Amino acid sequence: MSFDLILFGGTGDLTWRKLMPALFQAFRHGKLPPGGRILAVARDERSDDEYRAFIKERFTEVEESKRPSDEAFADFARMLSYRRMDLSMPEHYAGLKRWIDERGADKVVSFLATGPHLFPVICEQLGAAGLNGPNMRLVLEKPLGHDLASAQRINRVVASAFSEEQALRIDHYLGKPAVQNLMALRFGNALFEPLWRRECIANIQVTLAESIGVGSRGDFYDQTGALRDMIQNHALQLLTMIAMEPPSSNDADAIRDEKLKVLKSLRPFTPEMVARDVVRGQYRAGSFDGKAVKGYLDEVRVPPGSHCETFVALRTEVQNWRWAGVPFYLRTGKRLAARDAQIVVNFRPVPHPIFPGSEGAARANKLVIKLQPEDGLELHLLAAKGGGGNELLSPVSLDLDFDKAFASERVGGYEKLLLDAIAGRLSLFVRSDEQEQAWRWVEPVLHAWTQDPTGPRPYAPGSWGPAAASALVARDGCAWAEEQ
Repeated sequence: MSFDLILFGGTGDLTWRKLMPALFQAFRHGKLPPGGRILAVARDERSDDEYRAFIKERFTEVEESKRPSDEAFADFARMLSYRRMDLSMPEHYAGLKRWIDERGADKVVSFLATGPHLFPVICEQLGAAGLNGPNMRLVLEKPLGHDLASAQRINRVVASAFSEEQALRIDHYLGKPAVQNLMALRFGNALFEPLWRRECIANIQVTLAESIGVGSRGDFYDQTGALRDMIQNHALQLLTMIAMEPPSSNDADAIRDEKLKVLKSLRPFTPEMVARDVVRGQYRAGSFDGKAVKGYLDEVRVPPGSHCETFVALRTEVQNWRWAGVPFYLRTGKRLAARDAQIVVNFRPVPHPIFPGSEGAARANKLVIKLQPEDGLELHLLAAKGGGGNELLSPVSLDLDFDKAFASERVGGYEKLLLDAIAGRLSLFVRSDEQEQAWRWVEPVLHAWTQDPTGPRPYAPGSWGPAAASALVARDGCAWAEEQ
């Protein structure tokens, strides 16, 4: 299968930090279709060789395991070329169309790795130039809008040029192997599905934690914040994968229909509930890993006195028969104690404990789905050390490491999703109605914060956020995973 992949924003951070390493890994693993071309598009004037040299230099800044040798990069670089474009000029799109039509690739994918403010003009120009045929797809990187109204505006422009099946809204967390295996765990096995309900599960926690600060992205981050950056998309997508009903088939729309039902079933926020069930924080200056680090307000290009949140923890419920009364806790933040992304499913205690001292041991009964820094599953159980009925129970765990289990290198989220975009597999991309419903759910929180003069709560770098986040779950008699 021949393909053309056009990267708009070909010299930007997303392209060289994420997309090029992912494409190289796919190439190295032999998964990238051999008849392909990758065209980077940007404003700068440079030759193909200059662009290849630019990307090769940037590879020194990615993690060492993903850096190619000179020989491997030379093989990969044969697929790369560069084109200067002014994104507002129709004649430049006409030239791009001629470049594509010369070969007539089976698949053409345009990846918008630009700021979202450029999405409308690119979509309009692609449609006007005829770069929206049935073999063409459009990949849109987050953030898709700043609120519901802006997301709807972008979706209207996209829909004017591309069908819903052609527009792929990417969320790289959905490409992670552990998330793929969450579907297999639930719907490919008979073991867990009977337990996946309110009668057996006490609470579910989703944590997306970063140990780094905002760095040089202060101006962007201050207009976004943790709620928009992580909760509205990544965390809610993970929640839908956990809480969805079994789809009728593995068809993309069957899966996305069930995810949408979850989003529509989330308990809506009132101003009183925002005050009670949502904690926002902002990291202060302090020490992290033995080094002094800046507070958020001291970061580059962050305005003085900003109320932008760098931490969010919230409690919600899915209001349907399967999940009624089960708390779902979502948490994300920067400058936290560790880089850690995981889903923790805490099961209810046994109805009648018979082992000595086992009354409080139910916390050991949990399933941990690890997303980063490594992918895997841990099932935490209780066992008697000597096998005698009168012995105290001790926690044990069954640990599945996907890399070891499948004897292969880990496939990153972007690698998986880029390959799916080229092949036209849609189930891991977000549909427009899902995206808009997620915005609809978080908007009351954003509005309530604009009416709250107190701003976010401070927290120390290297902590797990404000103390109020622990109090949030303690109200239900629960604790975050690291506190158990």
